[in-house]
Amino acid sequence: MSSPEVGQHGDPDAGGSRVASVAVLIGIAASVVAGATIWLLLTDPITVATAVETGEVSPLVRQLADVIYNAIFGLLDYL
Repeated sequence: MSSPEVGQHGDPDAGGSRVASVAVLIGIAASVVAGATIWLLLTDPITVATAVETGEVSPLVRQLADVIYNAIFGLLDYL
């Protein structure tokens, strides 16, 4: 006999695990972007200062994408 709390759709904790998985993925993505921003701030402060001063973020985003791409390419090359 099935428990009344479980109902027809299975495990009631399955929704919570999905939310936790999405939260972990968002946290990982935020950590990668934060790490790349710190790395860019240390290695190319002129681009960051110019982006902050002018308010134009496209050079900053382009540099961030380049840093993340190079990091992933370096990891894959290492493997």
